[in-house]
Amino acid sequence: MEEKLKIKTIVTGLFQENCYVVSFGNEGLVIDPGDDAEEILSACSGLDIKYILLTHAHVDHVGALRKLWDVFSKNQTKILMHRGDLFLLELAPSMARYFGYVIEEPPEPSGFLEDSQELDFAGLRIKVIHVPGHSPGGLSFFISDDSEKHLFTGDILFAGSIGRTDLPGGNYNQLIYGIKTKLLVLPPETIVYPGHGPTTTVGREKISNPFLLFS
Repeated sequence: MEEKLKIKTIVTGLFQENCYVVSFGNEGLVIDPGDDAEEILSACSGLDIKYILLTHAHVDHVGALRKLWDVFSKNQTKILMHRGDLFLLELAPSMARYFGYVIEEPPEPSGFLEDSQELDFAGLRIKVIHVPGHSPGGLSFFISDDSEKHLFTGDILFAGSIGRTDLPGGNYNQLIYGIKTKLLVLPPETIVYPGHGPTTTVGREKISNPFLLFS
């Protein structure tokens, strides 16, 4: 039997953000630990967490980062993101206070990712796709196993919608262009895992997403 990528979705915090714990064999990674650290850590039980990947650094996607880092830093886990969102990571505690809650000061990232870079994950390859517009450092992560293709889009692309572009560093035209030229060119059967809401597919968004059809 072919081994498949396993994906657990943890819906976290005030903003109902989707955190993903991805595993292949006993190796794992966490994408966007927004809040509810204990629930995320429980989903990571028994896994060797190699990466904590950030699609972007808005507060609702990084609120549990410090608590995870306190657990996993001794295991040589790496926090990776795009440099363009570093200012948002630094602003996250003050943004949390603005919304009436508190997060711990996020740790510094272990390194920065660039467009088209590839990461090794349990013998699979994670392709990094930079799509600015929701935030300057917005990233998607594309992973393919033997049977399925998976795309983690953060707040770049949702089922039937796109990320808002009225926040600092946002740019509507840049976001639309990036989605059309970098994400919609992926195989239509690719499963899309967004930062909020249900999953979708590249093919479905290509033919039905109104923001992409009429822009």
